[in-house]
Amino acid sequence: MKESFSYRCANRQDVPLVLRFIKELADYEEMLSEVVADEATLEEWLFDKEKAEVIFALEGEKEVGFALFFHNFSTFLGRAGIYLEDLYVSPAYRGRGYGKGLLRQLAKIAAQRGCGRLEWWCLDWNRPSIDFYLSMGAEPMSDWTVYRIAGDTLQQLAK
Repeated sequence: MKESFSYRCANRQDVPLVLRFIKELADYEEMLSEVVADEATLEEWLFDKEKAEVIFALEGEKEVGFALFFHNFSTFLGRAGIYLEDLYVSPAYRGRGYGKGLLRQLAKIAAQRGCGRLEWWCLDWNRPSIDFYLSMGAEPMSDWTVYRIAGDTLQQLAK
């Protein structure tokens, strides 16, 4: 399939757009109240500290979706992987191949960088996304449970 759209990496001037996409995704996931990120924080962590990267899917010159990702590491594989934190396509552009295209771009980046895997989490109730990921050949990791320490608990543990 020949894709009629393109991709580009985000730059500092894109921080407001990245934040807008994050908020749109959070709204879709019914988690908008949990977004505390702001433009200054995103700029610092994406561009000053270089802890994550963003690519956009474009239709013409318009950004219609994004993927935010970073490297993790597998001790079993002995190499880095790519962890996809967010994948989002604006509702008006869904069903046109942008999500699949973004995953393909991430797979290309992972392969070019010699990474051993590409992985992500998906909310259990998000059946459309689960079906999409399964159609792409993704395998659910049903033997694993995600644990998290954050906020005050994180601060207490750090003491």
